[in-house]
Amino acid sequence: MKKTVFKNSKLVEVDFTECDLSNAVFGNCDLSGAVFDNTNLEKADLRTSVNYSIDPALNRLKKAKFSLSEVYGLLYKLDIEIDRSN
Repeated sequence: MKKTVFKNSKLVEVDFTECDLSNAVFGNCDLSGAVFDNTNLEKADLRTSVNYSIDPALNRLKKAKFSLSEVYGLLYKLDIEIDRSN
């Protein structure tokens, strides 16, 4: 699934386990409940997507792009509180 473009999609509870999504673009996608496990997301663009939970320890993320407002989706596993009011 390299270089796949997902645009304005609801990818709710999609299982991307062991997929190669390198250079994929997730444009304005809702990734609620999507599973990323041993997924290659190198150079993928998730800057305009929301509601993702991706464990950096279990997935390849080199050069992937994320928006600051949604980056907490990479930190959820740390069980920390992030103040999003600023």
